[in-house]
Amino acid sequence: MNSLVKFVQDEFVTKKDLPNFSAGDTITVYYEIKEGSKTRTQFFKGVVLQRKGSGSSETFTIRKMSGTIGVERIFPINLPALQKIEVNKRGKVRRARIFYFRGLTGKKARIKEVRR
Repeated sequence: MNSLVKFVQDEFVTKKDLPNFSAGDTITVYYEIKEGSKTRTQFFKGVVLQRKGSGSSETFTIRKMSGTIGVERIFPINLPALQKIEVNKRGKVRRARIFYFRGLTGKKARIKEVRR
């Protein structure tokens, strides 16, 4: 049954060519919002906390600070409203899921940048 589901996902779900990014990277996600009959593009810029899942059901979580409040958003990779992803900074972290980042404030919340 799993192989049948995987086959259908591989054949019929359209793949988007997105840049490679991982936990610790700072990215900007541009996505489309429909308000009535109008559509507009909005962006969400923050640090990637995790990538979860595989194939067409993969998701990634981004966290940004809005004033003093942390805002997290989960995006599916295959979201039709997703227009593009820009990688602003590559971060050096030792884990694939950096949930400890939620508890850090000030200078402790900085992630070292990797020059590639």
